[in-house]
Formats: sequence, C-alpha cells, structure tokens
Amino acid sequence: MESEKKQELVIDGNSFYEIDLKCLEEKKQKQEEAEKRQRKRQRK
Repeated sequence: MESEKKQELVIDGNSFYEIDLKCLEEKKQKQEEAEKRQRKRQRK
C-alpha cells in the first residue's frame, strides 16, 4: 500500500518547520487561478 506524503519537515539552523503539502498545493492553485483572471483582464 502506497501512502501519500502529506507533510514535509524542514530544518533550518535552529528553526523547525512542518509544512502541510495539501494546504501548499491549494494555495498554489488559487494563485494560478488569480494570475489567469488577471491575464484575461489585461487582454481586454
């Protein structure tokens, strides 16, 4: 059974971060949609 990776751990010096990959993907999709809408407005 293959499980999907849901979190990523990042260690930067003394800092420790746990990144929710699902949340990161949703944010990326929203940014791409906003960019598409902005490009459509510029063409008009």
